[in-house]
Amino acid sequence: MRAVTYAEFGGPIEVTTVPDPTPSPHGVVIKVEATGLCRSDWHGWMGHDPDIVLPHVPGHELAGAIVARGAQVSSWKEGDPVTLPFVCGCGTCPQCRRGDQQVCDHQFQPGFTGWGSFAEYVAVDYAEHNLVALPAEMSYASAAALGCRFVTAFRALVDQGRLKPGEWVAVHGCGGVGLSAVMIARALGARVVAVDLGERALELARACGADHTLDARTFRERSAVAAAVRELTGGGAAVSLDALGHPETCVNSVLSLGKRGRHVQVGLLLAEQSRPEIPMDRVVAWELELLGSHGIQAHRYPALLAMVESGGVDPAALVQRTITLEETPRALVGMDRFEHQGITVITV
Repeated sequence: MRAVTYAEFGGPIEVTTVPDPTPSPHGVVIKVEATGLCRSDWHGWMGHDPDIVLPHVPGHELAGAIVARGAQVSSWKEGDPVTLPFVCGCGTCPQCRRGDQQVCDHQFQPGFTGWGSFAEYVAVDYAEHNLVALPAEMSYASAAALGCRFVTAFRALVDQGRLKPGEWVAVHGCGGVGLSAVMIARALGARVVAVDLGERALELARACGADHTLDARTFRERSAVAAAVRELTGGGAAVSLDALGHPETCVNSVLSLGKRGRHVQVGLLLAEQSRPEIPMDRVVAWELELLGSHGIQAHRYPALLAMVESGGVDPAALVQRTITLEETPRALVGMDRFEHQGITVITV
C-alpha cells in the first residue's frame, strides 16, 4: 500500500510503498477514505512523543470501511463504515472498566503507538471496544473532521468543563480544536470570546458563532489579553480553553477566568514547553479548577453525533482544505507555521 513515512524525527517525509497491514486477533483493518491532518502529527514527527517507533506512518483522525477483521471480532463485519477515537482503550484495565478509555493503561493510538492512517489501509487494535458506526448520511470527510479535534473539544466543554447555557467561555487559539469549541459552545447556549493571532482564524470563529473576538497581536502586552476577556465577560469566563498548547496561551486561559472558573488544557504542551508558569496564587485565591482533556471515549460518540444529526453543529463546515496523500508530506512539515485555518482533510 501507499503510505506517508519517515525514518527519523524531523527528517525527510515521503510517500512510499509498504506492506499491507493484517488484523490482530482483536483488531480490524480499515480502508482509509479520509483522514485529518493534525498538529499532533507534527509533534510526533518532531520526536515529542515517546511511543513512536521508527520508521513510522503518522495519522490518527480517520474514517473508512472495514476490510478485514481478527478472529475475536464479532460485533463488526467487512464493509461497515466506521471511525474511532484516537485513544483506543483495551477494555479490561481499571480505567476502561469505569468508562475512562481515554486514559487506558494499555491504550492503542493509531499514528503514535502503531502505524497510522496516512496510508491506504490502517490496522486498529481493540476493535470491539472502540469502533464507532458512521451514520448513513455522514460523509467520510465529515467523519474525519470529527477527528481528534472536534471530539476533543466536545469532551473538553461538556464532560470536563461542564459548560452550561448562558455561561461565558474563552477559547484561546482558533485552529481546528478552537473552532470546534466555538461551534459546540454556541450549540450548548453559551457565549464565546475567541482569541487568536490571525484575522482569518478570527473570521472563522465569528462564522462559527463567537460573540467577541480578540486579535492578540493588537495588545502591547500579551498578558493584557486575559484582562480584555475578563472585561468582555463581566468579571471572567466560567470556562476557558487553551486550544493551542503554548505556555502563553495556557497562562492567559487561566487568567481569563472569573472566580471559581474552570480552565481546560486541550492543546499539547510538550518538550521544553511542558512546564508553564501557572499563576497558582490566582488558582488558590479564586478557587479555580485546572483540568486536562485527552480525547474522548467511544461510548460518548452518540451524544456528539446526535448534536450533529440535529443540525446544532456542522463539523464539515470546518474543513477548509482537502489534499491528497502525495501532498501530505509538505503539509505536515508546514504545520508549525499555521498557514492554513480550520481543518485539513486528506482523501486517500
